[in-house]
Amino acid sequence: MRNSFMKYLSWYLIMAMFVMGIVPRVYAGFSPSQVVALSQLDRSRDLGKIQKILEMKLIRERLDNLGFSHDEIQSRLGQLSDQQIHQLALQLDNLEVGGDGAAVVIIVVLVIALGVLLYLYLTQRKVVITK
Repeated sequence: MRNSFMKYLSWYLIMAMFVMGIVPRVYAGFSPSQVVALSQLDRSRDLGKIQKILEMKLIRERLDNLGFSHDEIQSRLGQLSDQQIHQLALQLDNLEVGGDGAAVVIIVVLVIALGVLLYLYLTQRKVVITK
């Protein structure tokens, strides 16, 4: 009976980890019920945010490699509407430069450690360390 319980438990844990692995990450947020007009202040703030990103050395070098000059970038930004500039600024806010890999690794290690401890507890095994 004990072996069948462990067999079912292990299959359950395998399936649970599989399901957790395939579920996509979803970011939720509030969506306004009516269209909000963007003011000139919002446009200047959004342009400032975009300019700050464009002034980063890595971004500037990449745009130079692609063949875009500073004047060409400024002229293209001037052609965008208020809504397009606001949307670009929002997408830059959501950009994760380094990602959150460290947090994911720590969580996975903790889950694996808890799984091992649970297995040792349920099988009533002991770990003995000798010198």
